[in-house]
Amino acid sequence: MSSTILIVEDEITALKLIKIVLQREGYQIVTATSGSEGLRKVAEINPDLVILDILLPGMDGFQVCQYLRKNPQTANLPVIMFSSLDRPADQRHAYLAGSDDYLIKPVRMTDLLDKVRAALYFRESQPN
Repeated sequence: MSSTILIVEDEITALKLIKIVLQREGYQIVTATSGSEGLRKVAEINPDLVILDILLPGMDGFQVCQYLRKNPQTANLPVIMFSSLDRPADQRHAYLAGSDDYLIKPVRMTDLLDKVRAALYFRESQPN
């Protein structure tokens, strides 16, 4: 069974590119274009991983990640933040919000795939 990945990204071009790359690797992809929609999709589909932009309309990625970490049902859900924010303070904020990893746009797709594989491997190796 392939892993399901939720991509929460409001830039449609970036969303489509990431989706295509991950689908070619055999992952099932679900998308959302806002933080609140992303949280609804997490509740609906129970994904194996979330790739989360920070600069989203309404609820930003930091808030989404904090919400996921506070909810016992999603506290251990792997989250990779993906943003054009490249200052060390932004990255630190992402990790403090609960992100497992951080990628800066634009990203090489091989780096994205490496981070996705690592996050999913780590999740599968954890005891239930």
